[in-house]
Amino acid sequence: MSDIVVVYHSGFGHTRRVAEYVAKGANAALLEIDQNGDLPENGWETLDKAKTIVFGSPTYMGNASWQFKKFADATSRIWFNRGWQNKLFAGFTNSASPVGDKGCTMAWFQVLAAQHGGIWISLDLLPSNTKAATKADINVLGGAAGLLVQSPSDASVDEIPSGDLETATTYGVRIAKVTARFK
Repeated sequence: MSDIVVVYHSGFGHTRRVAEYVAKGANAALLEIDQNGDLPENGWETLDKAKTIVFGSPTYMGNASWQFKKFADATSRIWFNRGWQNKLFAGFTNSASPVGDKGCTMAWFQVLAAQHGGIWISLDLLPSNTKAATKADINVLGGAAGLLVQSPSDASVDEIPSGDLETATTYGVRIAKVTARFK
């Protein structure tokens, strides 16, 4: 089992693809929240054994999907018993717009991690914010707290900007390096 688990919900497949890139960089296990907001069998045990939990959700209406929120609410017993205290956490979100209020989702992920007594892993990448920057550049959306991805509403999962996917892999590598430091 991996020390790192990416737990995510994906409405249309875009967030799943990003989760796969983060997991590839981190050598992490993937744990998908289904369309009813439930984890697969043994999902909770997988998260309990993880050293690092990476949250992933699309941003809908200024926050994570309701399916991810259902998962988060279901962690209240773990919170009460301090079951995830001192775990490492990280996160990513995806929306159709360049901004799309992704910062609200990222801040909510950080609060959820803090409520569990966790330690947050930031993106640690400078933004590509020059006039010459394109969607092929790494961190073109300028995230700092975590990974921000844009998938236009009429784009297929194969059309996620290459720079965002490269940023996802790079973030995964960082997550793995930070996790290794806490062994």
